[in-house]
Amino acid sequence: MTSSRHSELSSYDLKSVVERARAQGGGEVDRSVPALASADPDVFAVALAHLDGAVTSAGDAAVAFSLQSAVKPFLFALALADTGGDAIDRVGIEPTGESFDAIKLESGTGRPPNPMVNAGALLTAALVHGEDVAARDERILRGLSAFAGRSLAVDEEVARDEHLMGDRNHALAHLMRSEGTLDVTADDAVAVYARACAVLVDVEALAIMGATLAAGGRNPVTGERVVSADVARDVISVMATCGVYDGSGRWMRSVGIPAKSSVSGALVLSVPGVLGAATISPPLDERGTSVRGHVAADILSVELGLHAFGRLT
Repeated sequence: MTSSRHSELSSYDLKSVVERARAQGGGEVDRSVPALASADPDVFAVALAHLDGAVTSAGDAAVAFSLQSAVKPFLFALALADTGGDAIDRVGIEPTGESFDAIKLESGTGRPPNPMVNAGALLTAALVHGEDVAARDERILRGLSAFAGRSLAVDEEVARDEHLMGDRNHALAHLMRSEGTLDVTADDAVAVYARACAVLVDVEALAIMGATLAAGGRNPVTGERVVSADVARDVISVMATCGVYDGSGRWMRSVGIPAKSSVSGALVLSVPGVLGAATISPPLDERGTSVRGHVAADILSVELGLHAFGRLT
């Protein structure tokens, strides 16, 4: 990164981004589990994690929230790392044009369409090394903590609700079992994925997780090599095409930053070689993307010149 680019990022006014995006109304808080339904709709924060290790944030940056679907890129990364890349053959990488929990597998293969939908995340969580549920839980929590550069914890109440109320996830897991795609039991697969979704972060931790991918798998704060550069490349590529579900094409055209949305209202973004970013704001649009988070991402993309295809002219 050039010194002028570094200076631009380090002096950027994130408070202004929060103030402008906070004015955006609309959206509904997710009500799939009680903890999400009770989220404060006024919570809003933005964070940037630079590849030199500097982290800046504005808004309600101290508020903790569960990762929910924002965990999916990192489960994919851990599965790729733990299988020596073989996980890429166990899950598809094509966008679906359908909702995140669609009861759908690839025709002819029985694979999930991609690792950013629920079926794919159930499978990638099951591919992480561990001889049983507890071992896979521990490996995932340790891996997510390495991405964040700090020790993370699970919200046990959220994990229990995700497990007990995840009827469509159970259906997807049973469907994959029937196709021979999933090697563990359906209940074990859902249990591991539920706990992964319930891992707590704040907006700075999530931005560092995005920055670790953007830095080719090395955490820019701790210096730890978390995954290989090849794994980081594969994960960011699929975030770009599938990370915002059936809105991924529109997202990449307008924002142009690989990202993953979440029903908790979180967004994690990775700009390869530049930075990671994250937002949290619970009200969601009809596609499950944070309304204010989307506005903030638009502002960052334009004002920091982060669009992947923004320098074609």
